[in-house]
Amino acid sequence: MPELPEVETVKAGIAPVMTGQVIALAEVNRPDLRWPFPENMADRLTGRRVLGLRRRSKYILVDLDSAATLLIHLGMSGRMLVSGAAQGAFYHPHPAPAKHDHVVLHMDGGARITFNDPRRFGAMDLMPTATQEDHWLIRDLGPEPLGNGFDETYLVARLKGRNTPIKSALLDQRIVAGLGNIYVCEVLFRAGIDPRRKAGQIAARRVASLVPLIRDVLHRGDRGGWIEPARLPAKRWRVGLFPARVSGL
Repeated sequence: MPELPEVETVKAGIAPVMTGQVIALAEVNRPDLRWPFPENMADRLTGRRVLGLRRRSKYILVDLDSAATLLIHLGMSGRMLVSGAAQGAFYHPHPAPAKHDHVVLHMDGGARITFNDPRRFGAMDLMPTATQEDHWLIRDLGPEPLGNGFDETYLVARLKGRNTPIKSALLDQRIVAGLGNIYVCEVLFRAGIDPRRKAGQIAARRVASLVPLIRDVLHRGDRGGWIEPARLPAKRWRVGLFPARVSGL
């Protein structure tokens, strides 16, 4: 599943062809993905101008001039395909409709944004922008790992006394938002911490040391999802606990 760097990369890729543009036509080709689409979603998107795009955790948020925000979750296999507009040195003409093109946004500038999801674990929803923090997918999210709300003091306090394995704790979106299996494995590998170890049994100084490691790993992942494997001594390798190479592509 795409994690914070991959979702940020997708957002950055579609923002130039969506921001400031009007959705001339929205096509919704099925009633649901992982959950049902909101009622009349195609009509509520058609004719709306995109004010900007943001990211929260693993969600892309598209703010509209209707005071609504479109929430997009890519799930396991979801892709946002851009055609009919130049992106740097790349240009893709509009392809023929494909089987798993579930939502298609025709922008008035000529671009087409297609949400293609073979496994249908993705999701879209519409919510009032003013009350987005109350949305059921967002309200319980923890702080962003690259934001000011996530620091050593916070993480030590949240993990103190917890009996859950440290890997599970870092995957808990209520503790820190946006991390997934790829980046948590890499962080724990670099820290030399067994992912099965109980979070509450790890010394506070070692828990605190995870914060800069998390940020460093995420920054390395801003190249589209690939992060360099840690160069650690062979004696710290334990078969079956960590991947030898990590790739988010």
